[in-house]
Amino acid sequence: MQEKLKIALVQSDLIWENPKENRLHFTNKIKALETQVDLIILPEMFTTGFTMHASTYAETMQGESVSWMLEMAKTNNTAIVGSLIIAEENKYYNRLLFVQPDAKVIIYDKRHTFTLAGEDKVYQAGNIKVIVDYKGWKICPLICYDLRFPVWARNTENYDLLLYVANWPKPRITAWDALLKARAIENMTYCVGVNRVGFDINRYEYSGSSAVYNVLGEKVSNIVLGMEQTEVVTLDKNHIKKHRDKLQFLGDKDHFNLKV
Repeated sequence: MQEKLKIALVQSDLIWENPKENRLHFTNKIKALETQVDLIILPEMFTTGFTMHASTYAETMQGESVSWMLEMAKTNNTAIVGSLIIAEENKYYNRLLFVQPDAKVIIYDKRHTFTLAGEDKVYQAGNIKVIVDYKGWKICPLICYDLRFPVWARNTENYDLLLYVANWPKPRITAWDALLKARAIENMTYCVGVNRVGFDINRYEYSGSSAVYNVLGEKVSNIVLGMEQTEVVTLDKNHIKKHRDKLQFLGDKDHFNLKV
């Protein structure tokens, strides 16, 4: 069990529908890290960008991108997380993989598919909330549009870190900023969001605004808006315990049953 968790937020442009080049791109970014970290966080659909061409670019759990994540985790002795397109039983998933250095792979399929872009017509929605136990930290990984749905993220599991990977466009970045902060405050947890930058093939612009918020909703990261940047941030369990013990807000949370 670790009291501190060192994470690397990789805010990056994505090469449209080019898994090979994206893997090379992120290999170079990981190699450029100047310090050992416990967890590397990549954006949503980091191999392709937010494409609806699932039948063309989907991979399997035995495919090259999953193998690459396993290799990166082992070689760098760190966990790595990001989402990509996975085909399984004739369905397509926007699937987040949390890959650990011991080759353990935990998956989360995006619950809230983005209807505005027609994601719901291409990708099968997941229905299982996942909590990852890693180095004594309980981590809840979610994907992009999930951020707008606080019930799904509600901290009923006493997790320590809420994590979002995203392709969240610039015109709605104010909502991204506000909701990341809100999720941290209401769940008394660290909340991390890693978003892409650049333009996709449809000329949608992404400004990043990747960030880390502590349990009080204070931003504890300094990533530059709109630029490719990797930032390393250290999270501290003592911060969580101190404020949860003092304020005890989670003890007053509502109890509910969620139908999925």
